[in-house]
Amino acid sequence: MSRLSARTLSSLSASLESGELSSREIVADCLERIESSDDLLGAFSEVRAEAALRAADEADRERSAGEVRSALHGLPIAIKGILASPEFETTCGSRILKGFRAPYEATVLRKLREAGMIVVGSTNMDEFAMGSSCENSAYGPTRNPWNTDCVPGGSSGGSAAAVAARQVPATLGSDTGGSIRQPAALCGVVGIKPTYGRVSRYGLVAFASSLDQIGTFSHSVEDSALLLETICGHDPKDATSVPREVPRFSAGLDGSVEGLRIGIPEELFSEEGIDPEVLLKVREAVSTLESMGAKTVPVSLPHSEFGIATYYLICTAEASSNLSRYDGVKFGFRAESDQLDEMYRRTRSEGFGAEVKRRIILGTYVLSAGYYDAYYRKAQQVRTLIRRDFARAFEVCDVLASPATPGPAWPLGERTADPLQMYMSDIFTVTLNLAGLPGIALPCGFTASGLPVGFQLLGRALDEQTLLRIGDAFQRQTDWHKAVPSGDSE
Repeated sequence: MSRLSARTLSSLSASLESGELSSREIVADCLERIESSDDLLGAFSEVRAEAALRAADEADRERSAGEVRSALHGLPIAIKGILASPEFETTCGSRILKGFRAPYEATVLRKLREAGMIVVGSTNMDEFAMGSSCENSAYGPTRNPWNTDCVPGGSSGGSAAAVAARQVPATLGSDTGGSIRQPAALCGVVGIKPTYGRVSRYGLVAFASSLDQIGTFSHSVEDSALLLETICGHDPKDATSVPREVPRFSAGLDGSVEGLRIGIPEELFSEEGIDPEVLLKVREAVSTLESMGAKTVPVSLPHSEFGIATYYLICTAEASSNLSRYDGVKFGFRAESDQLDEMYRRTRSEGFGAEVKRRIILGTYVLSAGYYDAYYRKAQQVRTLIRRDFARAFEVCDVLASPATPGPAWPLGERTADPLQMYMSDIFTVTLNLAGLPGIALPCGFTASGLPVGFQLLGRALDEQTLLRIGDAFQRQTDWHKAVPSGDSE
């Protein structure tokens, strides 16, 4: 493995600032790493090497002229293939959008460009962000860099695998029910889902509009803070965007957790249904934080047991509405037919994959006359109860801790025939999306078979700062985030 591809954004930024490295050297190193490893991993759906190198040369010219836009100016990043861009195909992992290039740019991409970051490519994903393993892409599965016979998690599996394999130092993903935190845990990297509304969703292709949120993958919490400073902020193009000032997150990383109260939800630490190795590593992580001065507080989230059912009723209902726009007329793939109805039917039958069809059918059913009150309305009522659970818990603590996943990465194909088993892999993440709160997944160890284990911290609305502060302090005491699949270290 090359030396540069294993370094953090903050480290590379310092080298650019000192003149030790050029942007071209860093970007070329990433492109070389992608070319040598992605035939096996399948983390990328598109790479624009020549354009990235031209952008790197321009960044070097600007830096030499003293035109430094940000600390991240000239550094490479990759984006999940669900963000609208005129430069990259926005396929969302689906055949129905093959060849589609958006006529506009997502707000987060504009912010990255204005900060001087260089987008080298787009990453593979479960079709329309529907999945927990990154096996549902129409363009083939992504593999876990720690064991290529295993899944990386989903739906942002390509983004997580690209960072874990040190192809790029950072990526963007999207999290509807845990699609950043779950693959981050299974791939041994840092993944953060900000508060709903903290990052503009303008240009994020909608799966479930009340749950979707853009977030980041990186090697370190410090890098996550730098990226969040870049992409957060109010956007008048997104009606759900929160008009709140964005803190300078990186300035609050002081290494201290003294006096902070960490809530331990009894329902999320039950031994039932959790791999014993995962539970042990998560408890050890909490003990580490206690040894650093944090206090643990027992709390209860009594309605968390209804999280999976509530989530899949709401997200499928919203998906059935959002995906109705793909009819072969306006976007991407169109099946040829002389009859309009036949063209619609064949386009959707041939364009959508099995998991997307399953969720559209389920969502249409729960919204249908006669069943709306029994399913969709009831799910929204339970969602309110889940939000109240979090509000009560945060009356006595600053953050909550929990496992990020019930087990480590599983073999490719093991759960594809059992959707319910697949859905249960998100059991520790979906309630946070229902409540619209921020969460971060952090590496905290490995199983005996060498697969990463992650734990998550859950925070109050708009309090990403506390999550980042605790996560950074944890990484100053541990080195799990420095391990790489090859066994090398930074």
